[in-house]
Amino acid sequence: MSDGGLPHDLRIVVRPYASTMPLGFLSFGIGMLLLGGQANGWLPASDQHTVGILLAAFVFPLEAVATVVALLARDTFSATGFGLFSTSWLTVGLTGLAGAPGATSRATGLYLLGFSAAIGLLAVAALAGKPLVGAILAAATARGALDGAYQFGAPHALYAASGWIAVAIFAAALYGGLAFLLEDERKRQVLPVFRRGSSRAALEGGLAEQLRQVGEEAGVRQAL
Repeated sequence: MSDGGLPHDLRIVVRPYASTMPLGFLSFGIGMLLLGGQANGWLPASDQHTVGILLAAFVFPLEAVATVVALLARDTFSATGFGLFSTSWLTVGLTGLAGAPGATSRATGLYLLGFSAAIGLLAVAALAGKPLVGAILAAATARGALDGAYQFGAPHALYAASGWIAVAIFAAALYGGLAFLLEDERKRQVLPVFRRGSSRAALEGGLAEQLRQVGEEAGVRQAL
């Protein structure tokens, strides 16, 4: 006997994990503040190595933890976003440590442009169901693209603009982190995060409806 293609005696065990969103958003925002201060003149060029250490030692490990937990929780979108950003913080931190203060690098520029293209795809995917996340990712795409263009030799004004975008992302990330933290603590939405479609249904719908689709998810179905 089967129900929807699944045998009746099949059991799927789901482990409860904490939400990765508050940790991921808040550490992401702090990283953006550091990049923003470096680009818009709040920090002198001589602080480049210190910024590199902070990105690699503080932001990277927290984002890496968020990535692992998101993977275990079967949250593919969050795991992809946090995973890309986590190693990006490490990469940017190490290149900041290795380079001379204020120097540009075409290799870094090419990396930033490619990374921005990948984040842009995530932004497009997020906008349908998670507009707040999508807007933050879109801003991060613009910031990375401007920084990448500057590394390739574009005017310094683009680098400064990327810094102010990073500061705006910092503010938005603080809001998002607080919203998701309050939501997790109080088990209801306190600050709006503007979910739509399936993202809203996943939060407000019943568990039974979500479990009907578990058999189609990666890690449960036979072929990924």
